[in-house]
Amino acid sequence: MTKKLLFVMTILLVASFALMAADVSGKWTFEQPGRGGNPGRPVTVTLKADGGTLTGTMPAGRGGGDTPPPPIAISDGKIDGNNVSFTVKREMNGNTMVTKYEGVMNGNEMKLKIIRTGQDGTPQTTDVVAKRDAT
Repeated sequence: MTKKLLFVMTILLVASFALMAADVSGKWTFEQPGRGGNPGRPVTVTLKADGGTLTGTMPAGRGGGDTPPPPIAISDGKIDGNNVSFTVKREMNGNTMVTKYEGVMNGNEMKLKIIRTGQDGTPQTTDVVAKRDAT
């Protein structure tokens, strides 16, 4: 009887940890700092959580012409409690640019660290705060 009770309690404990994962699904907006001291621009990321897996999209950039380019899918998305991480890969002039996002969610706010390789090959880090869109 004691072993059965211990087994049931263990299952309930594991299930409760899974349910405590942050609800990161929705639209999140942060200000991407401008280059060389220029004004920043708002960036909206759309995220969808499925257990410990995170999927979603973010804008491809400004692009040229009247029609903006289609959004880019995020990859390698993970959720662990309130911690989130994902990667965005952009193709530009035959080169692949990889940007990693790591963050901690607290309610309707997510502190993100954006990590990308600079022109000199060294990692560059930018910290931003994303806010959940109310819509």
